[in-house]
Amino acid sequence: MEKQKTTIITYDKARSAEDLRQILDLQQANLPKHISDQEQKEQGFVTVEHNFELLSSMYHVAPQIIARHEGQVIGYALVMLKSFADQIPVLIPMFEMLATLSYQNKAIDDYAYFVMGQVCVGKAYRGQGVFDGLYQAQKEHLSNTYDFVVTEVATRNTRSLRAHERLGFKTIHTFKEPQEEWAIVLWDWT
Repeated sequence: MEKQKTTIITYDKARSAEDLRQILDLQQANLPKHISDQEQKEQGFVTVEHNFELLSSMYHVAPQIIARHEGQVIGYALVMLKSFADQIPVLIPMFEMLATLSYQNKAIDDYAYFVMGQVCVGKAYRGQGVFDGLYQAQKEHLSNTYDFVVTEVATRNTRSLRAHERLGFKTIHTFKEPQEEWAIVLWDWT
């Protein structure tokens, strides 16, 4: 009888500049400009392109969660604090929108929250629970500090929307921009 090889994936905080470089490499491989429209529809995509300096700044103020297999970063979940709202132009409208929204009859800005800066799983590791593992690790590391995590997902990114809903995210608002329609989703940890 042949033994099935078990893939051991670990979850932890990014701990080095090399971890950050591997996050950026994985991000590049999943930007719309590097994948086909069909792959975007079937597998999802990431929207924001970070540079090393910005990612390093984010890393120094909040834990950036990674999934690792055999020493390589195979997935990541980035924490974006409100203090970075003006650092990524494509996210400014989301932060401005959040400032106008409420959740459970209370202004979102009155809660302790962070924005999911981006979540991504390498192609070879999709469908193995890595997405859920990243978010669960994030919850373990951050739920004592934050009430919830909120993010926006392009409504055409149906794979990502379904994955967020499976974890417990709820859509609290949708809005359109000239190029994209977005769903703002929130996962309550209280």
